[in-house]
Amino acid sequence: MSSSPEEAVSAEEPVSAEEYWDGRYGTDRVWSGRPNAALVREVAGLVPGTVLDLGCGEGADAVWLAQQGWHVTAVDVSRVALDRAAAHAEEAGVPDGRITWERHNLADSFPTGRYDLVSTHFLHSPVEIPRERILRAAADAVAPGGVLLIVGHADLPPWAPTPDHEVGFPSATEVHRDLALPDASWDVLVAAAVDRPATAPDGTPAHLTDSILKLRRHA
Repeated sequence: MSSSPEEAVSAEEPVSAEEYWDGRYGTDRVWSGRPNAALVREVAGLVPGTVLDLGCGEGADAVWLAQQGWHVTAVDVSRVALDRAAAHAEEAGVPDGRITWERHNLADSFPTGRYDLVSTHFLHSPVEIPRERILRAAADAVAPGGVLLIVGHADLPPWAPTPDHEVGFPSATEVHRDLALPDASWDVLVAAAVDRPATAPDGTPAHLTDSILKLRRHA
């Protein structure tokens, strides 16, 4: 479950999350097939263990994590996306058993267990989701000594049309505040807005800004 900033604020006819995302992924490949740059940067230096990838989409992050030695549980609401992600993993030569694919509507169910890393990138959706509640569940799934990585859009891209209503994406500090985690149990490793290069639809160079929150749970 991941969307571009434009899609994150677009209005759609009422449909379920499954229907929307199966339709979104029911065309050709949506994303680049490359892992998110923030994931690659922020996971560098972590000792591979178990990781929960929430909203895995077409599986680029999950495949990259598996290639780095992580044992991945990758979750999405869309069966279409999960099937495409599994095919990507097979094409990439990821060994059997390295990635477990699970379908969850995170508004209704959540994977079991504790993980050394819980990662979610761009958990925005045109279909309403209880994002704060999902992120709190993500924090609960972090094992002692583990890391929580939440990456979101910080703003609309420069090429997006002017919306007809106010649009706001929470900053890393606001996400941290809304998690309401006990300070005595967590260390803030990163809470920042980070620019990254992008390409506009017309092919011109551009920049996007990501909101990055990285926390470590005390052992």
